[in-house]
Amino acid sequence: MQAKRVWAMYWSATGTTQRVVTTIAAQAAQTLGVPLAEYNFTLLTARQGAPDFTSEDLVIFGTPTYAGRVPNVLLKYLATVEGRGAAAVPVVTFGNRAFDDSLIELRDILADHGFLPFAAAAFVGEHSFSTTLAAGRPDADDLAQARQFAAQIAARTAAVEADAPPVAVPGRARDERTYYQPRDRAGNPVDIRKVKPKTSETCDGCGICAQVCPMGSIDPQDVREFTGICIKCGACVKKCPKGAKYYDDPGYLYHKTELEEGYRRRAAVSLFL
Repeated sequence: MQAKRVWAMYWSATGTTQRVVTTIAAQAAQTLGVPLAEYNFTLLTARQGAPDFTSEDLVIFGTPTYAGRVPNVLLKYLATVEGRGAAAVPVVTFGNRAFDDSLIELRDILADHGFLPFAAAAFVGEHSFSTTLAAGRPDADDLAQARQFAAQIAARTAAVEADAPPVAVPGRARDERTYYQPRDRAGNPVDIRKVKPKTSETCDGCGICAQVCPMGSIDPQDVREFTGICIKCGACVKKCPKGAKYYDDPGYLYHKTELEEGYRRRAAVSLFL
């Protein structure tokens, strides 16, 4: 195929996936000498539609890893996005533990909906629960790798064929995939699905948390109230200018501490071509 446009398409609550995807897409567009377009479907309103892709598009498509998988709240939307023969590069980010089955799941979703995934990558991003776990990542070294990867995929785009098998990536078969389950020291499951952040007295009611919530779950008239689910994406906590949003649930704090203490090493970027 001959790419005539490069897309950066992503879901990125705290900005880490956005930085990786847009870096790859910008470098690929520059290398190919074609226009760059961007579609950010993080907010609920953006998930009411999608670009009209064609076989002349190269799409860098990114999501974070949640519990070792593509965030399940995105699955219904992703099933509506059609590739129409566009070449695609699935990209996931993960918070320094592992990307488990997220990359193979995203690859399969894209292949199932008319994209041609011919390369893939897993990058590290600062964990949504923490400011110390993979702090500051993707950093300069990560983004340098992203640009090098972009140059490689740009060179390969012309050879992408409609009948080629999807890029090989690690992960389990569809019927064997499960979600990562945190456990306490006794081996009991730690269930934080219904946990929601609290709001401290430093809150001045600016409403930024309601604006950035990807589920539209924070009441803009009273930001201490939730009108929907919390997926623990970290957007309201990390983007609050007053630091007013926080979690105090014991299970959440235990899991956060276990991750911070157990995964201090610098996890590597994984590239697949």
